[in-house]
Amino acid sequence: MLSLDTLNVMLAVSEDGLIEETILALLASPQLAAFFKKFPRLKNALAEDLPRWRQTIKSRFKETLVPQELSDEIACFQQSLPLSTSQFTIQLPQILELLKRVHSPFAGQAQQLVSGNPRFTPALHTLFLQRWRLSLVVQATSLNQQLLDDEREQLLSEVQERMTLSGQLEPLLVDNDTAAGRLWDMSEGQLKRGDWRLIVKYGDFLSDQPELLQLAKQLGRSREAKSVPKKDSPMETFRTLVREPSSVPEQVDGLQQSDDILRLLPPELATLGISELEYEFYRRLVEKQLLTYRLHGDAWREKVSERPVVHQDVDEQPRGPFVVCVDTSGSMGGFNEQCAKAFCLALMRVALADNRRCFIMLFSSEVVSYELTGSLGLEQAIRFLSQRFRGGTDMARCFRAVIEKLQEPAWADADAVVISDFIAQRLPDEVVNSVAELQHRHQHRFHAVAMSKHGKPGIMRIFDHVWRFDTGLRSRLLRRWKR
Repeated sequence: MLSLDTLNVMLAVSEDGLIEETILALLASPQLAAFFKKFPRLKNALAEDLPRWRQTIKSRFKETLVPQELSDEIACFQQSLPLSTSQFTIQLPQILELLKRVHSPFAGQAQQLVSGNPRFTPALHTLFLQRWRLSLVVQATSLNQQLLDDEREQLLSEVQERMTLSGQLEPLLVDNDTAAGRLWDMSEGQLKRGDWRLIVKYGDFLSDQPELLQLAKQLGRSREAKSVPKKDSPMETFRTLVREPSSVPEQVDGLQQSDDILRLLPPELATLGISELEYEFYRRLVEKQLLTYRLHGDAWREKVSERPVVHQDVDEQPRGPFVVCVDTSGSMGGFNEQCAKAFCLALMRVALADNRRCFIMLFSSEVVSYELTGSLGLEQAIRFLSQRFRGGTDMARCFRAVIEKLQEPAWADADAVVISDFIAQRLPDEVVNSVAELQHRHQHRFHAVAMSKHGKPGIMRIFDHVWRFDTGLRSRLLRRWKR
């Protein structure tokens, strides 16, 4: 069977021009124009999809087969091109018969050309082939247009679904153009409205708890560069101006009240020798009310010292991925569960903005994993938010899973975040030692997000930093009062 792409090549029909017209018509549709005006960041993200759309449409041209009747007509036309006028005249009855059989739009016009001219001349031969080719081009263009219309409708339907999803999630997950692009890419999956409404629900909860979002942003900041002198660094001269009393005689500039013992007036010294006035002297000394000479003559001089040469490392350390462990035990249910899920959503927002990865592990009696920033990130996020927090706390298993994850090359610079109330059994020594090795040898950082003030200090001692977000009633009321 003949493909539409091959037919276009044979008839010299330009596919690229037709494809560009279709894409321009799609982008100019009123639905997209209103969407771009409301979400300009997502417009740039959608523009990156245009090459993929062009390639998809070109693939459809190669996959779409031409109807059998048109294929037979094309084959007959190709066979007729090299014939001379005399040979073509001999084949003309069979050609007219084929045009009628395949219901060609050119059949009637061909019959008129033959019937109206009793002698078939070379000029008529050329005209016949030109008219026939023009009819074939019109048929090919019609097939192309039908295919492009179908593709445009399909693309518009797909884009509208993704616009609805991205438009709802843009205020929750987008901080910059990078996040907008990654959100648009993740919206390609098949999600139902009831599914992504769950993300909106926890996004609304997060907006009511701005401290959680602020905590996620602080945790996600890159490490600051440090100015540390290198060993065996050469010494350099360092000059500063310091203000010191001059060694030259100073001039008296009047009197003042102060506690300067060295510049007391003689009458004040006399009162110190009278026992009845001694306490009065000390009172005035404490209150700085003794009469003293006022002098001037302080001078600036240059102080020369030496210090090691310090090299400032201005390159920030790279922002690594997040490996987040969430305690799903029974004690983390209720408000704790909402806060833990909302905090993971905030970390997902930070990861999207910084082009980082965010990997979630749920630990209770077993460990379940989700990656929120992959191509199926939204589906993974919905599955995570649908989980219920029930069961026991097996923190040791969680740490073993994290340690194993951090040893993979793709997660070599990741930061581990553990979200829990830390009301659990102490960690085995081998787990503590493995965490310490990752911290010191591989420069991994371990963060704890403590959602209870009753967490065991012995467990939290192994973390580089403990971020506290107490979910007790008193703390919740206090935060609400401050807002």
